[in-house]
Amino acid sequence: MHIGVVLPQTEIGADTDAIRRYAQRVEELGYRHVMVYDHVLGADPAVHAPWTGAYDVHTTFREPMVLFGYLAALTELELVTGVLVLPQRQTALVAKQAAEVDLLTDGRFRLGVGVGWNAVEYEALGKEFRDRGRRSDEQVALLRRLWTDQIVTFAGEHEQVTAAGLAPLPIQRPIPIWFGAHSAPAYRRAGRLGDGWFPEMAPGPALDEAIAVIEKSARDAGRDPAEIGMHARGRWRGDLDGLVAEVGAWRDKGATHLAVDTMKQGLTTVDEHLDVRERVAKELRLADAPS
Repeated sequence: MHIGVVLPQTEIGADTDAIRRYAQRVEELGYRHVMVYDHVLGADPAVHAPWTGAYDVHTTFREPMVLFGYLAALTELELVTGVLVLPQRQTALVAKQAAEVDLLTDGRFRLGVGVGWNAVEYEALGKEFRDRGRRSDEQVALLRRLWTDQIVTFAGEHEQVTAAGLAPLPIQRPIPIWFGAHSAPAYRRAGRLGDGWFPEMAPGPALDEAIAVIEKSARDAGRDPAEIGMHARGRWRGDLDGLVAEVGAWRDKGATHLAVDTMKQGLTTVDEHLDVRERVAKELRLADAPS
């Protein structure tokens, strides 16, 4: 199981030097990837009351693709979006940006995508919210064509490309697409189309049910479920033994990747986050793990 980190961008996101120090230090400690979340805009909860979203206009997010260009020059870490809200973005532009990140990282890039939940953000970006799931299926098909074929003609319900293409093409052809999933339609989409998925629950009955849906969807699509990766999160709650046990539980469930998440635990500086990372890395003996 490849173990990496979630960038605590909502807590250190405005400090670029802190991000540099964080990324370089976690690589030194033996972590293998960094996962970055995506939101373009936050909503004002005073206007959009009652606001129940996890993030709002006061929460800091760095733009993942631009940030990855910066991190690609600083580390050898794999870079992962966890997840990019695909249906609120232009598909061809995502294809171009992802291809560039893939080239800058020498193929150390995974594009995690999801359909999101923030209708306010969709409105501001000029994209329809209600049909975002259906549109994402078509977007994925077009992304893979654009990353693989030099010249693409694509006539879909929502996407249109006439004899056009990217140059240069990415190293990975196509770039791996992993799905954020926390509903039955999303599980089916991950099984049908995904190279992997990001579970949004802890190990237990709900995870078992999700895996069953994904595996059935994969088989129905003529795919081997064993080829679909699973990228879990291990949440730091101030208890090192508890986190180690959670990592073991995910390993037992077949997770191929795990990102340690230290956000929302009262850590206010990059050094506090890195102190926890060092303790976890030593306990998991990440420096001894094969590359």
